[in-house]
Amino acid sequence: MSKMPDKKKNILTCCFLVLGVALILTGIFQDQAKMVLVKAARICMECVGIG
Repeated sequence: MSKMPDKKKNILTCCFLVLGVALILTGIFQDQAKMVLVKAARICMECVGIG
């Protein structure tokens, strides 16, 4: 197991959480959610053989 103290683990966890939220919000504000949905639909149609 990890020998990292609990305080450092909590700080590291919070940093990753803040970074994740920041990246998600950046994607939303750049309208990437719509792009991901369009690509997912295209891939799904290709798997079925429609597109």
